[in-house]
Amino acid sequence: MVVTPAIAIDSLSFRRAERLVLDAISFALDAGEMLVLLGPNGAGKSTLVHCLLGLAAPHAGSVRVLGEDLDRLARREIAKRIAYVPQAGHSAFAFTVEQMVLMGRSAHIEGAGSPSRRDREVVRRALADTGVEHLASKPFTQISGGERQLALIARALAQDTPIIVMDEPTSSLDLGNQGRVLDLMRKLAAEGKCVVMTTHLPDQAFNLKARVALLRDGRLIAEGRAEAVCDLGSMSRLYGAPLLRLSDTVDRGVVGYVPDLS
Repeated sequence: MVVTPAIAIDSLSFRRAERLVLDAISFALDAGEMLVLLGPNGAGKSTLVHCLLGLAAPHAGSVRVLGEDLDRLARREIAKRIAYVPQAGHSAFAFTVEQMVLMGRSAHIEGAGSPSRRDREVVRRALADTGVEHLASKPFTQISGGERQLALIARALAQDTPIIVMDEPTSSLDLGNQGRVLDLMRKLAAEGKCVVMTTHLPDQAFNLKARVALLRDGRLIAEGRAEAVCDLGSMSRLYGAPLLRLSDTVDRGVVGYVPDLS
C-alpha cells in the first residue's frame, strides 16, 4: 500500500532579487512525523516556511500537501490542511484571546455564518490545552508576549488541521511553558498530525525525538534523526562558532536546563 506523504517538497528553489535564498530543497514527511528546522539567521528557514504555507511562490520545484499541488489550492483549502503558528507580535485590533483563537475556525465556517456549538467547544479545548483558558476574555493586546504565543498556538489547534507549522513557537516562553508546548507537540504527532517547527535550540529536537533538517545558506546540508545529525561538530559548523554540549559545561561550573519530557 502506497502512503501519500503529508508534505512532499521536491527540488524547491526560491530567489529574492539576484540572491538564491533556497537551493533545491527536497524532503517528505508522513502523518505523525515531526521535523525540526535548524539553521543560523538568514539560512532560509522562514522562506521555506512561507513556501510551505503558499505565502511565497518558489521559482523552481514543487510543494505537495496530502498529495495535492499547493499552488492549485485556494487559501481556504490550504487553511483546512495547514495551521500556522507565527512568532508572537502585536495586534492592531483589541480582539479578546477567545476571539483570536476562534479565528482558527474560519475555514470551517461557511460564508458569513456564525460559529457553531462545536466550533466554540473546539476553541475551549484549545484554550485549555495551552493553559490560557483563564485569559479568554482578556484583550490580546494586553497580555504578555509569552501569553500571546500560547494564544496563537491555541488558534492553530482550533484550526484542527492534519499539518501544523510553527515558527520558533517557544522563543518567548518561560521554561514551564516551553515544556508544555513541546509536550503538546509530541501528543499532536502521536495523534497522527504532521508537525514542522523552526528553532535555534537543538536540545528541543532531542527532547522531541524528531527528525531534523539543517539549513545553511539556503541549502539542506543534513537531514535525519537528531542523534545522527546534531553532533557537536555539525552544530559548530552550522552556526559558524565553537560550541559546548550541555554535558561538557558541568566541569566548567555551567549547567544547562531543558524541559524534562520523560
